[in-house]
Amino acid sequence: MKRSGSADLPLHYGHVPLWLAERMGKLGKVIVEEILSNQGKSALLSKFSDPFWFQSLGAVMGMDWHSSGITTSVMGALKRSINPNAKEFGIFICGGKGKQSRNTPNEVLRFAELNGLAAQDLVRSSKLTAKVDNTAIQDGFQLYQHHFIVSNEGQWTVIQQGMSNSSSTARRYHWHSPSIKSFTEEPHTSIYGENQGNILNLTDKMAQPLKTAMMEVTTENPDKMLSEISKIKHLVMPMHHDVKAKDVDMKRLGAVLWLAQEKNVNNFEELLLLEGLGPRTLQSLALVSEVIYGQPSQFKDPARFSFAHGGKDGHPFPVPTKVYDETIETLQQAIQKSKLGQSDKIQAIRSLSKVTARLAEDFVPNGNFNELIAHERANSWKYGGRTVFGKAKAPQNQQLDLFQ
Repeated sequence: MKRSGSADLPLHYGHVPLWLAERMGKLGKVIVEEILSNQGKSALLSKFSDPFWFQSLGAVMGMDWHSSGITTSVMGALKRSINPNAKEFGIFICGGKGKQSRNTPNEVLRFAELNGLAAQDLVRSSKLTAKVDNTAIQDGFQLYQHHFIVSNEGQWTVIQQGMSNSSSTARRYHWHSPSIKSFTEEPHTSIYGENQGNILNLTDKMAQPLKTAMMEVTTENPDKMLSEISKIKHLVMPMHHDVKAKDVDMKRLGAVLWLAQEKNVNNFEELLLLEGLGPRTLQSLALVSEVIYGQPSQFKDPARFSFAHGGKDGHPFPVPTKVYDETIETLQQAIQKSKLGQSDKIQAIRSLSKVTARLAEDFVPNGNFNELIAHERANSWKYGGRTVFGKAKAPQNQQLDLFQ
């Protein structure tokens, strides 16, 4: 049992408007459904345990790419859309923010009893992960939300978040258990974070297994310890709200944008069934495809995925609701057809991520990143662009389309 990663994020206050929350639930549902269908529950839980993948998921769903609010909004949207389908999906999301987090044990017990799982062991795992990150590891961050994602096979992932008022940042902790084990069998490999002085408090009796294991770890050779620390995934998001070129892998983003032009899709046989989609929807669908089917190395720059559906605060551009809806509808139809044995379209969507990955290897960015964002903002009104501040309006002097 290992903590699989952590992420430091600037604190971001605000709300998710209803028009976005509903779309996030629908898009999150089809993404989860497709991952479950083709990769399985274990793969889904593994993805949730990766802080880079999770941040990319939040960005592709239209949340602010760098903020702490992704945790609350994404998990809330998924809980609302996934739990009603728990019997079909075999996945259930427990806990949440504030009072909801304290109800985690009851939710775990209910799901475990319905599926014949070791209920008390699951509850203990949930409590211990919170104890370790909130009490045994005192790094200046106090937990205020805890999400326990469990499968009907007894595997689980924890996503929980703490807040530091002194640094105005939040820290998200990810845990993953491939199988149910005692904390004494395979404890943390290391603790990673900025130096907070004396951050450990192992006096709580619930932390005794971790305390024993950590005492053993201190006897290890320093070279081995440094090697293990380097394996920990730690995502640190910047304080700036706008998306800058340095935040994005321009080769990968450029490949997506190039492919999204209608004249290029018909160059690839595996994508012919997507010819009817407009270039803007293809751009979004390619990034969603990457979230569903991509490899871990593809999520080092979560900001790139905000170019699918923008961000609710207008960074890098307003959320294009018409494109968002068409992306959801396309995925839903493809999944439904695949259930009926007609898998051609879902295979084409899967191929999007493979084709763009191939293109990115030789793609040479042209450096017009700021022009790209200006283009998206100028044309946002065409796609039903919206932010928390209202609907996007057509500029008085409409710019020429950069792709014409």
